[in-house]
Amino acid sequence: MPRAFVTGLKGTMLSPDERAFVADAAPWGLILFRRNVEDPGQLRRLTGDFRDAAGWHAPVLIDQEGGRVQRLTAPHWRKYPSGRRLAGAAAMAGDPTLITDIAHLIGDDLAAVGIDVDCAPCLDVATADMTPAIGDRSYGERPDLVAAAGRAFAEGLIAAGVLPVIKHLPGHGRARVDSHHELPVVGASLDTLAATDFRPFELLNDLPAAMTAHLVYTAIDPERPATQSPAVISEIIRGRIGFDGLLFSDDLSMNALKGSIAERARATLAAGCDIALHCSGDMAEMVAVAAEAPELTGKAAVRAELALKRPAASPHDDPQGVLARLDAALAIHDAAGV
Repeated sequence: MPRAFVTGLKGTMLSPDERAFVADAAPWGLILFRRNVEDPGQLRRLTGDFRDAAGWHAPVLIDQEGGRVQRLTAPHWRKYPSGRRLAGAAAMAGDPTLITDIAHLIGDDLAAVGIDVDCAPCLDVATADMTPAIGDRSYGERPDLVAAAGRAFAEGLIAAGVLPVIKHLPGHGRARVDSHHELPVVGASLDTLAATDFRPFELLNDLPAAMTAHLVYTAIDPERPATQSPAVISEIIRGRIGFDGLLFSDDLSMNALKGSIAERARATLAAGCDIALHCSGDMAEMVAVAAEAPELTGKAAVRAELALKRPAASPHDDPQGVLARLDAALAIHDAAGV
């Protein structure tokens, strides 16, 4: 039975030690980064080797948003615009299905190499002083427009047979520092958060998977980041927002979290995350996370099973037409100097 964590790997092929680890520790899934990617053939072999070691069709995750956060990129894959630029171009061109069609093409790219989970869309609502770590990954400042763009992107991934993971619950747009490096603290009131940051997630709470934020919200839990806060997870994510799907943590390796990797994993799972995400590919850390991760059972197992049940999918029937529409929309958008 798989355990409640997702692991990374060090390089572009599964080493003997990694193969033994996957077979013994039984991670629920694998997450890939640019360090793991050379070309389509290599990537198909890597995802296949991981699943062979796991003994089942275990999920393979990646962050493929477009813009700065795109692990599959040139020369083997097309570079897509950021969320902000894509949403703006679609709006200016009056092309309401463009976001969905582009996400479908992104999903096709992923499915072709054995990747079936995309950690996207990013539903964080932009603010004037937010960290550049979010920046143009956000679709914009209006919660309703962020939700609409996020819904469109998620639907495109699902059409391609790829599971979308909305992020970063319950909202990362007010962070002024990068949680990869330090812990952001958000002092906004609960009423303000509910009206803005939480709103896109509430509107998309029917989607099957989500990822937490490593942020402290002082109005909810002044001591612990959302990922490790029972109050944030139970009262806000599961309660006020109403999300009942599969909940991943953000990466345990990020410096926003304190303590050893084992302590981080323990606190994350105890707080209510269904699956702990560990990305570094460091074997000693992987072993420590695995030791803290229980078998995926109960509600978490049900959520995981439901998340992986998706309608039959097929590649987009007019990719060249979609790319032509994208180029035309981006030309309009960029000419306007937005």
